[in-house]
Formats: sequence, C-alpha cells, structure tokens
Amino acid sequence: MSLSEIDPLISSAELALALGNPWLRIVDCRFELGRQEAGEQAHTEARIPGARYAHLERDLSDMRATARHGRHPLPDAAQLARVMARLGISEGTAVVAYDADNGAYAARLWWLLRALGHATVRVLDGGFAAWRAAGMAIERGAPPTLLADTAQLRVLQPRHWLDVEALQAGLADGSVCLVDARGAPRFRGEVEPLDAVAGHVPGALNRPFVDNLDANGRFKPAAELRSEFESLLAGRSPAAVVHMCGSGVTACHNQLAMARAGLVGSRLYPDSWSGWITDRDRPGATGS
Repeated sequence: MSLSEIDPLISSAELALALGNPWLRIVDCRFELGRQEAGEQAHTEARIPGARYAHLERDLSDMRATARHGRHPLPDAAQLARVMARLGISEGTAVVAYDADNGAYAARLWWLLRALGHATVRVLDGGFAAWRAAGMAIERGAPPTLLADTAQLRVLQPRHWLDVEALQAGLADGSVCLVDARGAPRFRGEVEPLDAVAGHVPGALNRPFVDNLDANGRFKPAAELRSEFESLLAGRSPAAVVHMCGSGVTACHNQLAMARAGLVGSRLYPDSWSGWITDRDRPGATGS
C-alpha cells in the first residue's frame, strides 16, 4: 500500500520500504503526561531513521490558552506554521507520525494535519515498540538540524472541529452524538487523576480509545472496528459524531479508528472535559 492511499495506518514493514524518500517526513510524537521531557529524551536515545520530534505541549498545543480551553488547547495558525516548517512538512510531503506504542499522541498530529487539509498523513501501527520488535533500523544521538521550509499560514478547517457553543447547540437539538474516549471509570466519575471535576458531559457515550486496539497493542481490523462503532452509534450517522476525551488528545484516536473503519465525517471537540469544566455553570453527569 502506498503512502497516498486512504488507510490512516502504516505498518513497520511498509514504512521501512519508504525510508530515504525525499518526500517523506517521519515525526516522533512520544510523550508522557507528568514527564514532559521523557519523549524528547527517548527520541535522542533511539528513533526511526530520519525522524524529527514534535512535543505535545510545545508544538501541538497552545499552552497559553488553558484557562479557557482545557489542558491541551489547539495551536493557532502562526504556531502551526512554525512547527510544520521546522518539521519540513509542506504540501508535497507525506507524513508518518508515531509514538511509543498505541498511537494516542501520534493521532493528535494526524488530526491536526488532516484539519489543515494535509491528506497524506498516516500513523505507524504499534508505534516505536512495533518498529523495534520488527528489528528495523534505529538512529541514535542528537538529530541533525533540519532546515526549515517556508512557513505556510493555514487555519484548521471548521468542518473538522467545533467549539463549546456549537457543541451545546448540537446536544440541545440532538444533531450531535458525543463520544468520550476516556476510560470507563473516569467517564463514570469514579476516579479523576487529572482534572478538577470528575464525570462527563451529559448525554455523551463512552468509547475508551484502548478499545480500538487488539491484545498486541495494534489497531483492530477495519471490519471489527466498523462493527463496534456501528453498534455504539446505533444508527446515527458518522457525520453526527463529535469526539472528546480529557484534553482533546486521545479523542483523535477514536476518530482515526473510525477513519480506518471507513466511517468518515466525524469531528473533534478539542477542549474536551478539561475545557468543559472551566465554566462551572456547564452541567456534568456521573455514572454510565
């Protein structure tokens, strides 16, 4: 399968065949909540040859906007232009994003690029763990400097996401099917390790993003994912689906899984639960 085809995933074997191509950009998105520099350190110690690093909070989020938009607000156009230029990503490039294993952070870059209109982007199935397990080549040490391309100002296309006012309107008139990617105990409000308030947005459905993976940490086959999501949606259109999670990161994993299943048209509520609760007048719910 070529990098230009629609499957949002790529295997280690496929990626290995593409290494060295001048049109390919590989982006390492490894990150650990609570250990902000762990991913970049891991990148220096060992990475896929040619990969450059994108930090969740410095590059893929605008941390100046947390008071209104939750823990990982979307970056603005100027920030994205600088990051894409540093990574060498332009219209003529194909991008492969990876993280440590399950795709949770790589999916954030996948979503951002798709929302910018960059269609040729895929996530490495199984991440760096799968790459190493397959015995593929490893690059070590400080990466060489990447000469930046000319920055291109592009905005995130509105059809890919919605703000809190649009979400509230969609929930009120029934046009939105909100799907929360957090684990079931957090969704039910039984535990809350990260945010000030436990629970979920009233009316939301729960689809933990880890349910997209098989026992080996790889994405389930497309047909299996399609069956599971269709069961969850119970006849609702994929275009009605809006994804959320704690801070708008793992929500992208559910959208990627739906894309793999051929269920296209869903959107993201990027502020997610941590943004929803910045206004204490917004309602919350607990339980299933």
